[in-house]
Amino acid sequence: MKDKAYIRPPDKIPFYIKLGLMVSKKVTKKDLLVPKLLAWYPKVAISSGVMESLVAHGKKDLSPRILQLVRMQASILPACPFCIDMNSFEYDRKNISEEEISALAGRIPLEEVTTFTRPERLAVAYTKLISETPVMIQESFMAEIKSAFTEREIVILASTAAQVNYWARLISALGVPPAGFTDRCDF
Repeated sequence: MKDKAYIRPPDKIPFYIKLGLMVSKKVTKKDLLVPKLLAWYPKVAISSGVMESLVAHGKKDLSPRILQLVRMQASILPACPFCIDMNSFEYDRKNISEEEISALAGRIPLEEVTTFTRPERLAVAYTKLISETPVMIQESFMAEIKSAFTEREIVILASTAAQVNYWARLISALGVPPAGFTDRCDF
């Protein structure tokens, strides 16, 4: 596994980006390389930070477990080590089992895992569909989604998966290693 990004952070990071770095470190308890790299283009650093700060956490919307499953599935599909690390953190606190992770990773069929609820299965399947290129969703599948989730919840599912897809592609394009590996970087 790589332990270095393709580019180095700028020597000078604007003060307002440093504030964002402090917040991200407090939240994740990790010194993240990604926001440092985004300091090369502060507009994207700010917009990405705002997008991340507004992510659904399941307090009033979907259950935290469903959101965690969606984030994990969306991280596994593009095989983004950084995203898998960040979105799988403390999976056990959401009562996600090793068997369920094996299903998300495609090592065992999703249907064989009896601990997934119907809405969880649908959320994972929806995440897979909207993470593919091109996005192609059958009307019959959307009817199933609509029978299990409200319109608001569907938007939250789609935007959560899309957000992880955004990060996975951006992070992969910059060659960012998993968060634990950045401690060994030369910068």
